[in-house]
Amino acid sequence: MADLLHVSASPHIRAKADTPYLMKMVLAALAPAATYGVFNFGPRALLVLVISVVSCEVFEVLMNRLMHRPDTVGDYSAFVTGLLLGMNLPASAPWWLPIVGSAFAIIIVKMLFGGLGENIMNPALGARCFLLISFAGLMCDFSVPSGAHLQVVDTVSGATPLAAVKAGESIDLLASFIGYTKGTIGETSALFLLLGGLFLAVMKIIDWRIPVAYIGSFAVFVLIFGGHGFDIYYLACQLCTGGLMLGAWFMATDYVTSPITPMGRIIFGIALGVLTGLFRLFGSSAEGVSYAIIFCNLLVPLIERVTIRKAFGKGGKA
Repeated sequence: MADLLHVSASPHIRAKADTPYLMKMVLAALAPAATYGVFNFGPRALLVLVISVVSCEVFEVLMNRLMHRPDTVGDYSAFVTGLLLGMNLPASAPWWLPIVGSAFAIIIVKMLFGGLGENIMNPALGARCFLLISFAGLMCDFSVPSGAHLQVVDTVSGATPLAAVKAGESIDLLASFIGYTKGTIGETSALFLLLGGLFLAVMKIIDWRIPVAYIGSFAVFVLIFGGHGFDIYYLACQLCTGGLMLGAWFMATDYVTSPITPMGRIIFGIALGVLTGLFRLFGSSAEGVSYAIIFCNLLVPLIERVTIRKAFGKGGKA
């Protein structure tokens, strides 16, 4: 690491903020959307979130002890992973589903790759994709639990606004923007996710380049290939529904699995927008955010290799 900092090109990490501070800021930014999800879906949503967070913390403690590593619960990274995983689950999920997801996120995606800073993909998203493949029926059951504040007339368990948009149906755009609709616990409110993301960007916790390039390139892709021309209503529906805002502001910006160079972050964001557009418009599923981010996580070493400038005196001809 010392050699890298001395001879490689900028950027060099000189931030005073430590990991616990950064994680607590992310938790603060996620709190409004998570709270609104509990308000929408009731006590069942709170149970899913609590089980997910506690499970991630427990698995982190167990793995650190098994691998004879220092305790890392105090850095709050497992808390963030648990909250993000819970927000990516439907409120109707059985109690054991977040436990299985937490085990995959912490044990497989995070700890077996070396712990925080070594994982090659976002742990929460890796777990979500694993659960989607293994328990597709449960992950796509968006029926509203008893005790929920949300009241819907649609009785189809899987009919989310994004699925309705893909099917060519009209949706209540304002309700989708606010979050008064079906979906996973934490993805429904574009409003609160946007506010949380802007808070992180203003506080310089995340780099604005990734979410702006992501959302911007996705919007351009939808306008060109969406089949609706320059229909602003259709574009707004695509932007406000599904996991785009949660993914763009809170998961694509993960420090470990995103590029470190400014140009690399722009390229990363554009790739995310194009892939999400491809998956949403031409894939069999209405959603594509999770798979797009996971795929681009794997491209990060290549993006950094291309965009990191060579240090002076390195790589030139004699």
